[in-house]
Amino acid sequence: MTSETLGVRTAGAAAAAVEAHGPALVGEHVASRTAGRDADLWGPDAVSEAAVRLGWVDLPRTSQELVPRITALREELAASGVDRVVLCGMGGSSLAPEVITGTAGVALTVLDGTDPGQVLRAVTTDIERTVVVVSSKSGSTVETDSQRRAFEAAFTAAGIDAASRVVVVTDPGSPLEQASTEAGYRAVFAADPEVGGRYSALSAFGLVPSGLAGADVQQLLDDALAASELLARDDLDNPGLQLGAALAGTQPLRDKVVLVPDGTPLVGFGDWAEQLVAESTGKEGTGLLPVVAGSPDAPEVSSGASDVLVVRLTAGPVEVTDGVAVWGSLGAQMLLWEHATAVAGRLLGINPFDQPDVERAKTAARGLLDAQPGPDPADVVDGSVELRGTNGLLDGVRDLPGAVDALLAHLDPDRGYLAVMAYLDREADAALADVRDDLARRTGRPVTFGWGPRFLHSTGQYHKGGPATGVYLQVTGAATQDVEVPDRPYTFASLIAAQSAGDAQVLADAGRPVLRVHLTDRAEGLRLLVATLRS
Repeated sequence: MTSETLGVRTAGAAAAAVEAHGPALVGEHVASRTAGRDADLWGPDAVSEAAVRLGWVDLPRTSQELVPRITALREELAASGVDRVVLCGMGGSSLAPEVITGTAGVALTVLDGTDPGQVLRAVTTDIERTVVVVSSKSGSTVETDSQRRAFEAAFTAAGIDAASRVVVVTDPGSPLEQASTEAGYRAVFAADPEVGGRYSALSAFGLVPSGLAGADVQQLLDDALAASELLARDDLDNPGLQLGAALAGTQPLRDKVVLVPDGTPLVGFGDWAEQLVAESTGKEGTGLLPVVAGSPDAPEVSSGASDVLVVRLTAGPVEVTDGVAVWGSLGAQMLLWEHATAVAGRLLGINPFDQPDVERAKTAARGLLDAQPGPDPADVVDGSVELRGTNGLLDGVRDLPGAVDALLAHLDPDRGYLAVMAYLDREADAALADVRDDLARRTGRPVTFGWGPRFLHSTGQYHKGGPATGVYLQVTGAATQDVEVPDRPYTFASLIAAQSAGDAQVLADAGRPVLRVHLTDRAEGLRLLVATLRS
């Protein structure tokens, strides 16, 4: 593989970072030691975790054996008229297949939310020709377990043998593997247990749903395998070292990494890279916050802010005057960004393989789900919108515009960012995502947008473990129609309510300013909120 087919180009502060850190990275053999699965690279505190989390470096080779089995299963399903593939998974289990199938131009329904409307639509659409891929390392992920239960009930109600329509991807020896075998599911794929979720794009978690949907996963692996030799070289021209140094080596640290699609054929790549980088680096008060921009015209691209690093995702080699340009095939780039994130972790002095604050949010949500308390009284009601804020945030506030102003007043004009966290239906309520650019222009600061609960497995880690420079706008909505979770004492509406409340609780406990906006009438409240945020 050459620099024409996979490469990184830097300028300005990014180029200075590569120049400053590149020789040491080469001299310390960081690339070859990563490829050789040397767990000592990230310090003594990370050794135990890194020792069982470096299997991703070998996936381009070890995952090859999965391809014939995936192909045979796809053909078998198609022969029986089953050609709609739904993926139930969270974090890396869903984001990688979404970008793989989106880039390949094949259909995959990704259910990585718990909004009742989104769930209901997934389980009632073309159920007679649907196969469900349930992806979870342990099987204990509450979202995925609940979604599986809903699909099994839908298959049974339609007179379909549910077990014949469920495919499982999990770690060998997990409770889910045992339960799936006992249930007689259509197929069970064992993934590499030494690969963490966000590094699992080239494992069974990324390949099984993508291959069943019709993506060419053999080509994906071949491209990654061709890149692996280049990425293992202790050489200044190694794009993994260059990108890692550019991301984490600027002085002062440009920790807002704006990911800009600028000619790239890779669909949704920024969302996948966001999850990888944010969850890997956002901890111990430091980290990199990816900001997924929709176009080169996004406000952050031209802001000139001293804490912003612009990374352009291009179709090939281009000249850059500042920031970074990255290009290459999907398989090659996935491996590139994984190597670069590991390098960035070393430069930041953190363990890039754990996610302590994701677990805190999960624990808080489980506690609220078990107790199922009623909602706290609203601090302010403005028509179809209820407002709640962290301590003192809404003092003297009377309406939604005032509440938004109060939150933004806490935004650091030099280092801060705004996170919009929408616990809604990301298809039916998609209009809310369009306000990101408006808010970036309004505040002059980077703005991230995440659909809950899926962002909890990406930027959610950075929100709690990264620098305390964010302000947080959480949006929830009343369910117009609820969906039961079979054999569980809760519904999807109560599940998403517990997840949003748990997230807000952990943020508040960490001293982060949080404004919670609840839409009691979702259509009218959403219209009012969008208009307010754009004003």
